[in-house]
Amino acid sequence: MKSEMNTIPVFLAAAESTSFSQAAERLHVTRSAVAKAISRLEDRLGVTLFNRTTRRQSLTDEGSLYYEACRRALDEISLAEDMLEGGKLRASGKLRVSVPVLFGLHCVSSLLSALATENPGLELEMSFSDRQVDLPAEGFDLAVRIGTLTESSSLIARKLASHTMVFCASPDYLRQAGEPVSPEELKQHATVAYIHSRRILKWRVKNEHGEIYEVTPSARLMMDDMQAVKDIAVAGGGIAWLPDWLVRRQLICGSLTQILKNWPSESQPVYAVWSRTPYLPLKIRLAIDKLVSELPTMLATEKSPV
Repeated sequence: MKSEMNTIPVFLAAAESTSFSQAAERLHVTRSAVAKAISRLEDRLGVTLFNRTTRRQSLTDEGSLYYEACRRALDEISLAEDMLEGGKLRASGKLRVSVPVLFGLHCVSSLLSALATENPGLELEMSFSDRQVDLPAEGFDLAVRIGTLTESSSLIARKLASHTMVFCASPDYLRQAGEPVSPEELKQHATVAYIHSRRILKWRVKNEHGEIYEVTPSARLMMDDMQAVKDIAVAGGGIAWLPDWLVRRQLICGSLTQILKNWPSESQPVYAVWSRTPYLPLKIRLAIDKLVSELPTMLATEKSPV
């Protein structure tokens, strides 16, 4: 039984590599040792685990099924060891997290870096992209997403916090163009819009009855990067609608001025999203707990990251 169990780490390394040679380097053994271990495992199971070509190998359907089972088993063992070690829960292994670029840089990276420091066995890999990744297909454990989520039976979501959007412009622009007193007057002003997936992000505010009022900015300047939108607003390019946490420093120092304060913007929810599994690995649970406990305070207006 011991020799049979010894082949599982070899199989996992081969499944997670592009070739037996790469797996051998990872395990510090020869390629021949990897190939022989896989052959013994296939003989014992009576199935072919890998499609082999001269350039690379890939898992067969049976191999994929066996891989998922082995990975779950080892994760369970790792979880048990984490729970028993020193009587304290500690995460280990690689944690891959996808975050929006600016929100990740300003608000998430410091929190998850602190989590990695608290858990020396945890290897943190963060991917900064505004693209909505396919978690299971791209190998991500967790994603942070902002705004309304699309329903998916394969994903679970938990709300972490909410953040506020604000209307703002540079003092120079407001001196030259005047300050609007209602959302309707935005049509008479130069605006700087954020575009995502080739669509302009609509500005959403609440009227005096608490109803959501949408404004589609008729912007001449459109950017697919909120940092660029902010920079142009600071330079006097027009009115922008931006997250409070992104412009807090500029509002404090006076390079931007908040306007339309009597027209509060709709809060934007922030979610953690992960793949639906029979159990939640400790590393993911601790990451979610970290974000739930600390992100709301970080996003509070008076304590926004600067």
